[in-house]
Amino acid sequence: MEQGMPPSVVKRLKQALFVLFGFVMAFFIVWAFMARSMPDLELWHTVELESEFRAKDADSINTFEAYQNLENRLFEELERKVIAGTANTPANRLSRYNPEGPNNALRFSHHWNRSYELIPPDIKGSALLLHGLTDSPYSLRKVAQILSLNGFYVLGLRLPGHGTIPAGINSAVVEDWVAAVQIGVRHAIAQKEDTSPFFIVGYSNGAGLAIKYALDSLEDSRLTVPDRLILFSPAVGITPLAALADWHKFISFIPYFKKFQWTGIHPEYDPYKYNSFPKNAGQQTHNLTVAIRKQINRLKKSNQLSGFPPVLTFQSVVDSTVCTDAIVQGLYAKLDGDQHELVLFDINRQAHTSAFLKSDFQTLIDNLWAAPRRPYRLTLITNRDENSPEIVARVRKADSEEIHLTQLGLTWPESIYSLSHVALPFSQSDPVYGNHKNGHPTHGMNLGALEPRGETGMLRVSVHTLMRLRYNPFFPYMEERIVETVRQQVKVSSEKLNKNG
Repeated sequence: MEQGMPPSVVKRLKQALFVLFGFVMAFFIVWAFMARSMPDLELWHTVELESEFRAKDADSINTFEAYQNLENRLFEELERKVIAGTANTPANRLSRYNPEGPNNALRFSHHWNRSYELIPPDIKGSALLLHGLTDSPYSLRKVAQILSLNGFYVLGLRLPGHGTIPAGINSAVVEDWVAAVQIGVRHAIAQKEDTSPFFIVGYSNGAGLAIKYALDSLEDSRLTVPDRLILFSPAVGITPLAALADWHKFISFIPYFKKFQWTGIHPEYDPYKYNSFPKNAGQQTHNLTVAIRKQINRLKKSNQLSGFPPVLTFQSVVDSTVCTDAIVQGLYAKLDGDQHELVLFDINRQAHTSAFLKSDFQTLIDNLWAAPRRPYRLTLITNRDENSPEIVARVRKADSEEIHLTQLGLTWPESIYSLSHVALPFSQSDPVYGNHKNGHPTHGMNLGALEPRGETGMLRVSVHTLMRLRYNPFFPYMEERIVETVRQQVKVSSEKLNKNG
């Protein structure tokens, strides 16, 4: 590199790099000191649960039965190490770890933080459901019930590090999740007939894992290719700053800077989702998205991507967690065939609402419609016009330029200006995240309808968190599309069976 360069230039380059390195280190040290002002770490931020599944365990724990047995020991350890040590104080009254608190899922009739199975009397297919980062199997509970009512065996898998304590995702890695997914796939497939369909349904980070498994199955003949993917807010791309998340390790190993391992430390009042967020969690999702992009590009070059299963994706145009454009350009633009569909939920475009928004995201939508032909079906759920809260579906079929408009009989609720990343898989009637004021005796307090009002700076909880929409007012449309997809796939499988029989 230095050959041919004058010594003075080489010297200046080295000096510049040294100064740059110094600035970077100074920035991280200042950041680490700032992290010390965050709230104190609690038991659930520091305890290590030794019974958690790891990728290295996959040879000995290779069945769902063994996975569940380990999970039982994990939750016994959680009760012993964390819940038993959490005092029933006013500060912990709503904590999910308060043994007497209303939000402790261990007290509920069904513990949705654990892996679960829904088994219909007549199994027409099977589905593996993968929840999102910091979430639990509860997040796809409603989707699981829809699939089960339509004859699908459902396995809602708890991914390693989730459903217990935030410290769990401070040590989990992508390889742990991938290994767990393979256990779940094998079990779900074993519950159905050979000719009946198998779906993977994923939300956020779980959707990224669904994509990763599907890509792996194209390269590894030992893995079964799913018949279809259904994705919600898939993690195909996230903020580039996540690539820096791992840098904290240069400092955070020092006990004085232990809080620097965390992006945020918050009260844990949500029974099914962590509020605190360790930097490792963002790093692992970043690693997953990088692996997905590299694998897609590699398979595209080798003409293997044509075998990718049909995928139906639901995504909000505005999403502060994952990059919508990455879903379009990084996944859908690379897929072959016309069997794929992307459903986008637009912002509320009523004139009186748009005046308050930083961006109308019109460029993204215009670019989507501007392409002369796209190899996938594109559906935009949007206002009928700027003067109406009524919702329509604007649909353009694959390899077509025509746009068809369908009335949905749905409207934007008053005061809601967009969906959010965390809203999509939850119905308006959800007992925890839905739009009703009262709590549910089997699920604790309702978090979806909180409307705190008062002076700024008073709350222990981020106002941004409380303002974020937690349910999808257009869930009935999604339910209709999911049921339609299931019935079509069952019909196709039945026709193949009759033809071969």
